Amino acid sequence: MSKSAMVRARVQPDLKVHAESVFHRLGLNATQAITIFYRQVELRDGMPFDVVVPSATTKRAFEASESGRDLVVCEDADDMFGKLGI
Repeated sequence: MSKSAMVRARVQPDLKVHAESVFHRLGLNATQAITIFYRQVELRDGMPFDVVVPSATTKRAFEASESGRDLVVCEDADDMFGKLGI
């Protein structure tokens, strides 16, 4: 099938640079990544990931972790499991 449809979008320059860096590490260019995204939307008949507004509790957790509050630091997986009581 011929690729003749064009998609144009404006995004923040730093978002574009960071996303295309990830694509490059995956061996993809922007066109291939967008095509994968579109194909997943088509296959799932919707977004290929959950699109939700974070709850107040989730927002507080994000803010706390971003500011370094209430973090539990683990040496390794065994330490983590021990601290979780598993």
